[in-house]
Amino acid sequence: MIPVIIGLAIVSAILIFLLVKKERAIKHMKVELNQSRAALDGFKAQYQDIIDVDKELENRQLDLNKLKRQLEDLTSDFNKQKEQLNSEYQSKRNIYENLLSEISILEESLENISYGMYKPHYDYQSTEQYKLTLDQIREYQKQVIKNDRATYCPTTWTVSGSEAKGRKMVKEASKLMLRAFNGECDACVAKVNWGNISNMEARMQKAYEAINKLGSTNQIEITNEYFKLKLEELYLEFELEEKKYKEKEEQRRIREQMREEEKALKEMEKAQREAEAEEERYQKALDKAKAEVKKAKGDEVDKLYERIKQLEENLQKAHELKERAISQAQLTKSGHVYIISNIGSFGDEVFKVGMTRRLEPHDRVYELGDASVPFDFDIHGMIYSENAPELENTLHKRLDSKRMNLVNYRAEFFKTSLDEIDTIVKSLGLTVELTKLAEAKEYRSTLSIRDAMDKESGGQSEKPKTEIEKQLDKFPKSL
Repeated sequence: MIPVIIGLAIVSAILIFLLVKKERAIKHMKVELNQSRAALDGFKAQYQDIIDVDKELENRQLDLNKLKRQLEDLTSDFNKQKEQLNSEYQSKRNIYENLLSEISILEESLENISYGMYKPHYDYQSTEQYKLTLDQIREYQKQVIKNDRATYCPTTWTVSGSEAKGRKMVKEASKLMLRAFNGECDACVAKVNWGNISNMEARMQKAYEAINKLGSTNQIEITNEYFKLKLEELYLEFELEEKKYKEKEEQRRIREQMREEEKALKEMEKAQREAEAEEERYQKALDKAKAEVKKAKGDEVDKLYERIKQLEENLQKAHELKERAISQAQLTKSGHVYIISNIGSFGDEVFKVGMTRRLEPHDRVYELGDASVPFDFDIHGMIYSENAPELENTLHKRLDSKRMNLVNYRAEFFKTSLDEIDTIVKSLGLTVELTKLAEAKEYRSTLSIRDAMDKESGGQSEKPKTEIEKQLDKFPKSL
């Protein structure tokens, strides 16, 4: 029993030791835990602000994301409204432009002219041919109306059960439609000119469509055949007026040429008379000097011989001048082709190539710059030819693509370089030196005066807006 008791005592002692040790460890752990809790509380107290900022940042981020979504929704709504407004604006602008187009058909202002190239439908050589064809077209229109081909109604109408009354109703309605259409067409034909041919054509088309639309209730329409006849009448009337204008311009050119030739002839006759009078005066003086030689003696003889020599030279010059005037009068095509410019009036590299039969060709150039232009012309070349009209025509043909005015060929101005003209002249075998520099004295002096005036005023002059720029300012192209 004793060993058992001893064993139990030892075990108990060991257990008690272990228990005490464990309690100490627990106490120590409790102390450490309290210390840790105190440290944690101190840590929380020390970093409380940082923890709150992170949380605030998280909250703010959530708010920001919410605002972003709201902004995206608003942007989407705005873009939809913008697209809708742009669509509505473009639609209204198209209506506005269409209305302007229709109004321009009725207006007669130069701003509304359509400058498209008109392609002639006829190419007659005289106004009489145009008039004859115009009469034939109008007579054919009458036949079309008489044969009931001017209007068409596919429906057989009855009025109060009567087909006869229905036909009468259709006939009266057709007559009213034709009267309205003919009135509109006659107004277009009466007003047509170079500036509104496109408008008048469109106006007739509009009238044709509008009147047929009104007649659609009764299923009556003006036929395309009759409409085309009216268009042909419009074209003929327009081309007739254009032909009259060209013939008038040609007559004006001929009259101007006749006046120029008459001036040249009078100038030659005057020069001939003056040369004959000069020749007669020198001849009398020469005869008198020869008679005095026979009576003279000593030094007087030498002086008289010297005077006779001078008189003979003057007589020869007067005789040559007379012969030249007679020859010039007999050669009806002889004259000078001149090449002149006026940079103050027409700009650089614009030249007039013309012809004159004057004995003094410079007089013709001075006349051109007398009152019709603000500055004098500069002469670059004066070419004498026994067939001046042919030389002028040759130069015009070679420079045809450089014409300034492609409608009126009386305007002999060409946009080219003097080097090109010089090359053409030399290719014709003519040895003429052209003056390359245009003096343009009055023009250059004017520029100097204006420059000085601008400097005195401080150069504050503002360039005014053009009419097109003003119109563009009124309407934006898009919202």
